[in-house]
Amino acid sequence: MAANVMEIYGTKVFNEHVMRERLPSATYKSLKATLERGQPLDIEVANVVASVMKRWAMEQGATHYTHWFQPLTGITSEKHDSFLSPVGDGTAIMEFSGKELVRGEPDASSFPSGGLRATCEARGYTAWDPTSYAFVKDDVLCIPTAFCSYTGEALDKKTPLLRSMSALSTQACRVLKLFGKDVDYVNTTLGAEQEFFLVKKEDYDAREDLVLTGRTLFGSSSAKGQELEEHYFGTLRPAVSAFMKELDEELWKLGIPLRTKHNEVAPCQHEFAPIFEPTNVAIDHNLLTMEMMKKIAPHHGLVCLLHEKPFEGVNGSGKHNNWSMSAPKMNLLDPGDTPMENLQFLTFLAAVIKGVDEYQDLLRTTTATAGNEHRLGANEAPPAIISVYVGDELAAVIDAIDTGSEYTGPVKMKMDLGVDVLPKFSKDSTDRNRTSPFAFTGNKFEFRMPGSSQNLADINTVLNTVVAKELKDFADELEKAEDFEPAVIALVKRVFHDHRRIIFNGDGYAHAWEEEAEKRGLLNLKSAPEALPYMASKKNIALMEEFGVLTKTELESRCEVSLEQYSKLLHIEAVTMLEIARKRIVPAINAFMTDTAAAITAKQAACPGISCRAETKLLQEMSLYSDGISDGLEALNAAVEEAEAQSSALAIAQAYHDKVKAAMEALRSASDKAEAICGDEYWPLPSYSSMLYYTM
Repeated sequence: MAANVMEIYGTKVFNEHVMRERLPSATYKSLKATLERGQPLDIEVANVVASVMKRWAMEQGATHYTHWFQPLTGITSEKHDSFLSPVGDGTAIMEFSGKELVRGEPDASSFPSGGLRATCEARGYTAWDPTSYAFVKDDVLCIPTAFCSYTGEALDKKTPLLRSMSALSTQACRVLKLFGKDVDYVNTTLGAEQEFFLVKKEDYDAREDLVLTGRTLFGSSSAKGQELEEHYFGTLRPAVSAFMKELDEELWKLGIPLRTKHNEVAPCQHEFAPIFEPTNVAIDHNLLTMEMMKKIAPHHGLVCLLHEKPFEGVNGSGKHNNWSMSAPKMNLLDPGDTPMENLQFLTFLAAVIKGVDEYQDLLRTTTATAGNEHRLGANEAPPAIISVYVGDELAAVIDAIDTGSEYTGPVKMKMDLGVDVLPKFSKDSTDRNRTSPFAFTGNKFEFRMPGSSQNLADINTVLNTVVAKELKDFADELEKAEDFEPAVIALVKRVFHDHRRIIFNGDGYAHAWEEEAEKRGLLNLKSAPEALPYMASKKNIALMEEFGVLTKTELESRCEVSLEQYSKLLHIEAVTMLEIARKRIVPAINAFMTDTAAAITAKQAACPGISCRAETKLLQEMSLYSDGISDGLEALNAAVEEAEAQSSALAIAQAYHDKVKAAMEALRSASDKAEAICGDEYWPLPSYSSMLYYTM
């Protein structure tokens, strides 16, 4: 198998190995200069690249090409164009020009734009991102691109991401130069841990809520949940193992370095994790991974659920954003063996801590979604309060610098497991804190707040930009210093002192932390309608405009899009609940009560005076829940109408959060209680027990 992996890896990708082998030497060097130093791509070079890329793609079976882009829907989009070009004698040739490679023209009016585009303003452009390799998928050459409007506004998630990466690189290079290190570019790197659920396709097809919303809107808890903790890292079901093997193979062909796979905590929950890559490439690959997961699961009788909370009462799914900064042969967040003496590391650490503290509101907005609201705050998902976990060793370093006291932090320890045959190994300098939203984990930061269905571009755009801001301010100050080392020591000391409030190594679930966070002045934005307005605050607009990442108009449009998506998702859920309850649950309950009443009548007719206490009690209890469902249907319908009558995107979102969600929960509560006592042969939806504990 190992030899086969090496043979198939990257075979569907027009990567550097292919370019070096197939492109003329001068063309390859020119393209490399574009990739490494940002030099403009000459159209003649683009023509040669396009011709070679087309021939290679046709060898892979491609007949069409597409500009593969990331609109504000959060997923990817593609419009396929054929290489076919008819000639006058009734035959045809296959053509693909440099102009077609570097620019496309899709319709821009039907994507969410937050008011940037009207229906009558349909033109948009896609532009090749040469730093992310083209690939062949479903016999189509896919070219990763940015997407902008006719008037130049970014209509996608990749464009601001690339701008933020460039901004951070510029400022990080300035800081490194002060440390005597002259580098051309600093990359941000990302490893995205992807959690998800797999359920049987027959159960999925039988549940309209899963089909339309991705989560179970009804469902009485299973007698067994995750309390025995045996699923985590447990043996894979045969069908799941087969799915993962096929997915491995298809992703490896696409050059996606998927490395880790295992069962997660909840029944039916699993996780994949890749090797770190440049951020824009890692995000492209994560989006491709999600697409392929959904595509391949049905081959094995399964369906992949990427919703943050498909099942109540068990863990939800996140997407852990493992982020770092790197230059040639350097990880800028690697503390080395002696972090107290590593001044360069402490400078970059200070920039991250200061940035997260000052822009905690903006960072929170990137995870404020309808699905993520169900997940945050419990079951190993962090709370809505942004804080930074640094571990005992770095906490001791920060204390010593802040107070000017002697460093008395922990020393490297060998772990002795008490059995001679077992190896002794060094203890890590930090533990893992599952309740921390933003945790330092050795040589990177793990942002655990993003939801499993999210495109990570927004998160990393903000993270890159806020760190770029702090590095710029550091460089501006230090470049004026007469004596660099005392100046940088004083700067780091000041930053750690001024931003200690954001550092928290304790239990993020504890109520005492909520109280303490409030005293520290940290925000606790529990819902999307609370958080999203911060996106377009004066401070955050100024940040994004300073670095050319997003204009005021672009940022305001994204806030509008996020609010609208939140409301639309809840609207779909509410209407789906109404339909399932009216058409399936109410008739099922009526049938059950009719048969129960008939059984009482039959018993009394057969044996006058016989006790029917059990049946009567059951009938009365079910009648009570039936009334609750009826009341819930009326209340939910009224709440939806009230929400839709609001006049602004924010007011609509607030009404959906405050009124519609509460009505949905009340309707679900009555239904779930009814399910718990209703006979299986009557209940119209597959139960949690059957969905979570299938055998395949």
